[in-house]
Amino acid sequence: MSTEVGAKLKGKVSGITNFGAFIDLGEGKTGLVHISEVSNGFVKDIHDVLSVGDEVTVLVTAIGNDGKIGLSIRKAEDKPEEKREYPKKEFNRPNPKKSFSRNQTTNVNKQDFDSLMSSFLKDSDDRLSSLRRNTEGKRGGRGGRRN
Repeated sequence: MSTEVGAKLKGKVSGITNFGAFIDLGEGKTGLVHISEVSNGFVKDIHDVLSVGDEVTVLVTAIGNDGKIGLSIRKAEDKPEEKREYPKKEFNRPNPKKSFSRNQTTNVNKQDFDSLMSSFLKDSDDRLSSLRRNTEGKRGGRGGRRN
């Protein structure tokens, strides 16, 4: 069978490295299955999954200009892709238009904003004054303050 992208081929594991496995495809052709393409799950040690001499079915994923062949074992499996359906979350937010008239809503929001802003400014001033108190004597180099 010809070696082209998308073709499923049978091959034999001819060598194993820490980053993948070399697969002998016959006719003097060899391709590489990267460790991430060996299994759907995480593979820490490729020796746990493959060993030299194992026969595997691979899918040709890439053929480089230099003749290097990229292979995948996990994409060659005939499992249909599982589509995950996530439950839709509904958020129940109170609608301010229903409970207040437009003028009341802006007045309430303005009061909340003003109170939040004044408390923020007060906290900010307190922090700045304590920071100044703690760093004022630590400025300058040798010999104290310079003018």
